[in-house]
Amino acid sequence: MRDGKTIGVVIPALNEEEAIGRVIADIPAWVDRIVVADNGSHDRTADVARHAGAIVVAEPEPGYGAACLAGLEQLRDIDIIVFLDGDYSDYPEDMADLVAPITSGTAEMVLGSRVLGQREAGSLTPQQHFGNWLATSLIRMIWGARYTDLGPFRAINRRALDTLAMADRNYGWTVEMQVKAAELGLRSHEVPVRYRRRIGVSKVSGTVSGSIKAGVKILSVIGRHAMRARSSRARAQG
Repeated sequence: MRDGKTIGVVIPALNEEEAIGRVIADIPAWVDRIVVADNGSHDRTADVARHAGAIVVAEPEPGYGAACLAGLEQLRDIDIIVFLDGDYSDYPEDMADLVAPITSGTAEMVLGSRVLGQREAGSLTPQQHFGNWLATSLIRMIWGARYTDLGPFRAINRRALDTLAMADRNYGWTVEMQVKAAELGLRSHEVPVRYRRRIGVSKVSGTVSGSIKAGVKILSVIGRHAMRARSSRARAQG
């Protein structure tokens, strides 16, 4: 618990046997519940996570968003949800900086920005740099929301999360959250977070095909919501 609010963490994981125990060990002691959503691992990810003290749920359907949604089912009574990757690229110790603006009431969603923070050399690939710039630039042009990153490390008030009605089940999860938050006028804030090279190989940015699929999905989410917003404005004016 932090400042009277219960805190839960969702960690989507796929074959993170070497990293997941270290991630869980570095999560602050004031976190009330840790959920690892095992997204079809073929190694000992689930066993290591349980031994480290996490609740493990299985989501065999491939997809980052599917794993996040499965994890959230275990946190329906939690006030603030933190999303954190299972590859040890994020610094769980930075979680206090994400949670503090929410517990103080100054923000409903806080994004950890790797762009604003300290990054280990090579931790973000060139395609990630470009994808972040393009997506956040489009969001700023269309909705006026100023983001610098689509990073996975983020915290959100449970009530605010429920209003977003998150639905994307794969690569579009993070951008869907940010676009919907902009559309609904949620009080959003960014804080710098540290970032290091992950343990193992990324399932998305580590391959050309994964990067292309993620990029196409992110742009399609932005495009779909932009068209919907345009249609809504047209109906309101006509």
